Amino acid sequence: MPTYPTELLRNLALLSHSGCGKTSLVEALLFSSGAISRLGRVEDGNTSGDYEPEAAKRGGSTQLSILPCPWKNHKITLIDTPGYFDFLGDAESALRVADAGILVVAANAGVEVGTEQMWGRIQTQNLPCFIVVNKLDRENTNFLPIVDRLRDVFGKQCVPIQIPIGTAQGFREVVPLLPIPQEVPTEFAAAYEQARNQLIEAVAETDDDLATKFLESEDISEEELLTAFRNAVVSAQIVPVIATSAIQGVGVKELLDVIIAFAPAPNQLPYPSAWNEQLDEFKLEPTNDGPLAALIFKTTADPYVGKLSFLRVYSGSLKSNSEVFNSTKGQPERIGQLFVPKGKEQELVQSLSAGEIGAVGRLSSTSSGDTLSMKDNALQLKGISYPPAQYSQAVYPKSKADTDKLSTALQRLAEEDPSIRFLRDSETGESLLAGLGDAHVELAVSRAQRKFGVNLVLQTPKIPYKETVSATSKVEHRYRQQSGGHGHYAHILLRLEPLGRGTGLEFASEVTGGNVPKEFIPSVEKGIRRAAADGALAGYPIVDTRAVLYDGSFHPVDSASMDFDMCGFFGMKKGIVDGSPGLLEPIMLLRITTPDTYTGEIIGDLNGRRGRVLGMIPEGDGTTIVEANAPLTGIQRYALDLRSLAQGRASFTMEFSHDEEMPQNLAQKVIEQSKQEKS
Repeated sequence: MPTYPTELLRNLALLSHSGCGKTSLVEALLFSSGAISRLGRVEDGNTSGDYEPEAAKRGGSTQLSILPCPWKNHKITLIDTPGYFDFLGDAESALRVADAGILVVAANAGVEVGTEQMWGRIQTQNLPCFIVVNKLDRENTNFLPIVDRLRDVFGKQCVPIQIPIGTAQGFREVVPLLPIPQEVPTEFAAAYEQARNQLIEAVAETDDDLATKFLESEDISEEELLTAFRNAVVSAQIVPVIATSAIQGVGVKELLDVIIAFAPAPNQLPYPSAWNEQLDEFKLEPTNDGPLAALIFKTTADPYVGKLSFLRVYSGSLKSNSEVFNSTKGQPERIGQLFVPKGKEQELVQSLSAGEIGAVGRLSSTSSGDTLSMKDNALQLKGISYPPAQYSQAVYPKSKADTDKLSTALQRLAEEDPSIRFLRDSETGESLLAGLGDAHVELAVSRAQRKFGVNLVLQTPKIPYKETVSATSKVEHRYRQQSGGHGHYAHILLRLEPLGRGTGLEFASEVTGGNVPKEFIPSVEKGIRRAAADGALAGYPIVDTRAVLYDGSFHPVDSASMDFDMCGFFGMKKGIVDGSPGLLEPIMLLRITTPDTYTGEIIGDLNGRRGRVLGMIPEGDGTTIVEANAPLTGIQRYALDLRSLAQGRASFTMEFSHDEEMPQNLAQKVIEQSKQEKS
C-alpha cells in the first residue's frame, strides 16, 4: 500500500438503523474504487465487512470492520459499524477515531429510531456528518420528501447537494448541485433550481460575507460557494444529503467524490488533547515528526492469531518491530508486525503515519481505550466511553470439560467488547454475562464456542433473596450426646431481635458470671452464622437480625468448642422459626430517560411490576427522567421490555436500592419452589 500524506487521508464511520443497506453501500464503494474485484452480497454472507460467521448467520453486521478505499490519490478508511442497538459499543469505538460520520438512511423506511440515536451520538462527538439516502431504487421512494423529513427531525442544516434523476426503478443517476453540471434534464430543471437556491441560502447563513452578497442579490462565484460550503461541512454547520442505490451502484462514485472533496483530513480538524504524567494538557498536531500518541479503539480475540488490536495514530509515526509504552497502564509493549486491515484480510506495512488506522497483534497488556506512546514522553489520550451493560444472564458450562475454560474465554470476550461484562454474583454464586440485550449476550456465547471451544448454557439469573425475623424470640437449646466415655455438652439461651433494613446480621453476648466460658462464645457465634447463612424458610441468608447470647451452661469435662458451635447452629434455627420469619427481595432504583410521549405508558408498566414512582424530572428538551423503585423480580428483562415499550427511544440505569419484605402470597411461591428444587 502506498504512503499517503495526512492531508490525503479520510477516516469515516458509517452508522445507521439496522437494515438500511450500510454494509451493501460499503461493498459498492469498495467495488467502485477498485479495492475489491467482486461485489459481495449481504444475503450470500460474502461481503468484505461481514466476514464473521455470526454476521452471515444474522444477515447483518455484528462488529465493526475496517475497510480502506483508495480513490483519486486519496485513502478513504471506512469503518463499517453494526446498526443493531445491542452492538452499540462498536459504534462508539468507531466514532471515537473517525473524523466524520456517514449516517445511512433507507429511502423506503425514512428516519427510524436507530437513525435518531446515531445522529445524537454524532452530534455529541461534534463530528462533521454526511447523510446518505440509500435504496432509492425501491418502490414508492422519493428523495426530496425524505430530505424534508430529515430537515424536520434534524434541522435546516441538512441540505441536499445533488438531485436524483428518476425515481424508484427509474433511478439512474444523480446531478450535483456543486459544482454546476454541464446540463440538467429539462423535466428536472425546476427541482434542480429549487434545491440549488436552498443550498446557496444554507451556505450563505454560515459565512458573513456571503450572507451580505446573498441578501443584496449579488453574484456569488462558484469558487466562493465551494470554499464556504467545505468550511461549513468541516465545522458541522451543514450536513450534506446524498442520493444512492448501493445495489444498483447509482450515486456511489459520486459519494466517493463528495468524501474527498468535503470530508475533513485529520489535520483540518481541531487538534485532539493529550495529557502527560503531570496532567498537563497538550494539543497534538497530526504530523509524523510529533510525539507518538496512538489510541487502541478495538480489540479482537482470535484463537489462532491471538489478540489483535486496532489503533489510530494521532501524532508521530508508529513503526513495525519497535518498543512503545502503554501510558494508560504504565507498561512497556513490543510492537511486532503492523498491518492495515481490509475486512478479514490484512496488508503488511512497515509504519503507520499520523492520521492512519491500522492494527497490530499480540500486545500483552493493552486493551481498548489505552494509549501507546514513548516512555520518555508518555502521553495519554481520552479513552472511549462505552454504553453500560443492562441485561444479564447466568452462564453455566455445558459439561465438566467446559468448566475450566469458561472464565478465561469470557474474560477475553469482555476484553474484545468492553460493553460486555463478565462477573460473579457473590450472593447467588452464579457467573453472570451482562450486555446491552439478549442478542448481545447470545452472540458472546456463540463466539465463546467458535473461538475458544467452550460450550455454555444461559439461564435467567437467580434472585438474591434474603430472610429476616419480624418479632423478638427467645430460645433455649441443649446439645448433649453421651455414648460412653468422653461426652458432648453445650447449653445456650438466645434472644433474636429484628433490626433495621441494611444492618445485616449482628451477634452480641450478654453472658455474665462465666456460665458460658469466654473461649466458647466465638464457637456459638460461628454456629449462629452458619445457621443464618442457610435461613429457615427457603434457604436464603438471614439479615437485619441481632442474635444475643444471654445465658447458658457447660460441663467441665464434656464441653468443647465444637459442642457450642452445634448448639449455636440448632438454637439459631429454632429462634428464626419462632421469630415470625419473612422473605426479603431486592428493590432496585431505576432512572428512565424517555421522550415525554411515552411517560404515561412507562409509569403504567412500572405499576404493573409492583414499582413505585419516586419522581419525574423534566429535562426541557422533550424528555423526562422517571425515577422509581421496583423489585428485581419484575425487571430482569427490563432492557428488552423498555425497548419494546418506547420503540427504542428510552434508556435507563439501574442500581441496588434496598431490601424489602415480599408480599406473603408471592413469598410463599418462592418458598415452595425452593423446597421443590431441594427435594
